[in-house]
Amino acid sequence: MMKNRHLIEPENLSLDELERLFDLAEKIKNDPASFQESCRGKLLASLFFEPSTRTRLSFEAAMLRLGGSCLGFAEPASSSTAKGESLADTIRTVACYADLIVMRNPKEGAALLASRYSDVPVVNAGDGGHHHPTQTLTDLFTIKQLRGNIENLTIGFCGDLKFGRTVHSLAHTLTRYPNIKMVFISPPELCIPDYIKREINRVDGVEFYETDSLDKALGDLDLLYMTRVQKERFFNEEDYIRLKDSYILDAEKLEQAKKPMMILHPLPRVNEIDIEIDNDPRAAYFKQAKYGMYIRMALIASLLGGASC
Repeated sequence: MMKNRHLIEPENLSLDELERLFDLAEKIKNDPASFQESCRGKLLASLFFEPSTRTRLSFEAAMLRLGGSCLGFAEPASSSTAKGESLADTIRTVACYADLIVMRNPKEGAALLASRYSDVPVVNAGDGGHHHPTQTLTDLFTIKQLRGNIENLTIGFCGDLKFGRTVHSLAHTLTRYPNIKMVFISPPELCIPDYIKREINRVDGVEFYETDSLDKALGDLDLLYMTRVQKERFFNEEDYIRLKDSYILDAEKLEQAKKPMMILHPLPRVNEIDIEIDNDPRAAYFKQAKYGMYIRMALIASLLGGASC
């Protein structure tokens, strides 16, 4: 049972629990009317200390579609954080009002800290460059929906792999599935952190290699996970400007890819995927955004006891 549990990182869920969430999300997608009263009378608090469109709105849409209600804030300036209130006190207070807390914070470890002071479940919606477990649920559910299974895949991660929490969470979780090979594509300044590589190396049967060339890797991939270079993670603008256009996927480059290759992106997109790609059948990133709402509906219902998982 997942009722009343925190979700801070993907490892908090077993493979069996992941599969049951995917099954529930598929049921919700196919028959949403059957779940529209699942969380009636429940309240979700969304505490976003960093900007968000998809994660915040998909959580709120998910709760509303389950019959529940939402409160919260979309920027720290509109909360008592601006007055100097500690995160611990904010969480203690909000837990008095809500049945579930969804939080994004720019500081690594903030979600874990919040969980230690909350009497209700806390879901990590992104903590700095660390984890983003519900984006990982979204990514895996998308792969499962569009490919049928999560195995026997060569997956390329391209862009900002140093600060990309979506990449860190997904790469770590993929090591739990059979016959996975990963290709990390980035400039040297934005390469995947050593601790992620160490985690992958500890798993038998999982291979990876690093390259700075998207062109050379593209033909080998079953799935390409593009990411933007994140301006907000840089300490100086010169480095950002120098690196921001490192990789741009356009129609010419895509000719090198396999016909069934899937393109994912956690969004927002800046210019790393040309808009001409949007109509290509391999582009799955807007479907991915919609699947994110269904998997978050399944998660909320499970954590609040509105579904068996």
